Amino acid sequence: MNVQKQLSEVIELWKTDKKNYVKKSTFSAYVLLIENHLLPTFGDKQEVPEVDVQNFVLQKLASGLSQKTIKDILIVLKMVLKFGAKNKWITYEPFEIQYPTIRESQHIEVLTKADQKKIMNYIQEHFTFRNLGVYICLSAGMRIGEICALTWEDIDTENGIIHVNRTIQRIYVIEDGTRRTELILDTPKTKNYIREIPISKDLLRILKPFKKIVNPTFFVLTNDAKPTEPRTYRTYYKNLMKELKMPELKFHGLRHSFATRCIESNCDYKTVSVLLGHSNISTTLNLYVHPNMEQKKKAIEQMFKALR
Repeated sequence: MNVQKQLSEVIELWKTDKKNYVKKSTFSAYVLLIENHLLPTFGDKQEVPEVDVQNFVLQKLASGLSQKTIKDILIVLKMVLKFGAKNKWITYEPFEIQYPTIRESQHIEVLTKADQKKIMNYIQEHFTFRNLGVYICLSAGMRIGEICALTWEDIDTENGIIHVNRTIQRIYVIEDGTRRTELILDTPKTKNYIREIPISKDLLRILKPFKKIVNPTFFVLTNDAKPTEPRTYRTYYKNLMKELKMPELKFHGLRHSFATRCIESNCDYKTVSVLLGHSNISTTLNLYVHPNMEQKKKAIEQMFKALR
């Protein structure tokens, strides 16, 4: 007969098992959520009833954590509990958690068309490899980890395609109670992230001369064998925006701006979704497709025009 264990003991056994099946970055994210949230609240428990999980969720919401982060924590908790129950080390009853209704829709911050043109024109006139990264992100909607991992051999100027197949990120590694960070270059977390993005004519004009003379294995942002990491590049971008007297916009706002320009140009949503590397079209629709009043009026007018 298996002896009942505390959740902290089950977690250690689960970690040993899980490490064999997931990417290093994924495992690191799991461990961080466990250390910061699950162990302090549930570590000494031998069972985790629904009422305790519901109270945990409400406390975390009150502390300012987003619903998404809390749901990610609960995914890890469920995995641990199911693992423990399977081995008869802990009692697990499935729980259904309620979240307060979110009344305000998520606001996406993007560059205006005028500001986007100003940045792109500036980069064409003041070329540096780091500036080029900003131009590529505005032209291709890439994530910061993807642009930091981009090498010249990923850019096919003959066929006009950027191949996105790697990402760079700094992860937390927690071993024997000590925390350290580690920079890893790896394949993206899902197959949708691996994609091919057509190069615009303006961008192609910039890239072609370099492609003939650069080392294909070098990273684009540094034009060197050593990459720059997202945190460093984010700081560079922030200073560039300040220098250009642009409104404060997170680096991810470049990706949002690319997507918004695509939608404004009447690109079909499925194509935009594939270009962005979203796992499904609903992510794209929820983030970017919010008809304005003009579009709503046009829809009503078209409907009644058809009725006449």
